[in-house]
Amino acid sequence: MLGAIDGFYLEKEEPVKSCLLALKEIIINLDENISTAWKYKVPFFCYKGKMFCYLWIDKKTKEPYIGVVEGNRIEHPSLEQGNRKRMKIMRVNPNEDFPVETIELILNQALDFYRNGIIKLNG
Repeated sequence: MLGAIDGFYLEKEEPVKSCLLALKEIIINLDENISTAWKYKVPFFCYKGKMFCYLWIDKKTKEPYIGVVEGNRIEHPSLEQGNRKRMKIMRVNPNEDFPVETIELILNQALDFYRNGIIKLNG
């Protein structure tokens, strides 16, 4: 039986499904301390137990995006604040090659807040 996280990916139509699965691989390969979690009915990625990003699909455009929990601390033209206070998102077009270097750059900036102790980790 599939878990909720697996179901989230597998129930999607192509090309969104492949896009989300590729983004998942990029994220979990950034650091050995990244784990996956199912929170708020959303696939989250945690760094040493602290939520740092998630994957979701925009209800209007139907395009996937990466939500960066501490995105308000990062200035990058690929990130959108919208009406969020803490998080920013990076939209990803599933019909185009996505900018892996930009994704890794932004997510590593977010991870550095945890790695460098700016965001306190549990324990």
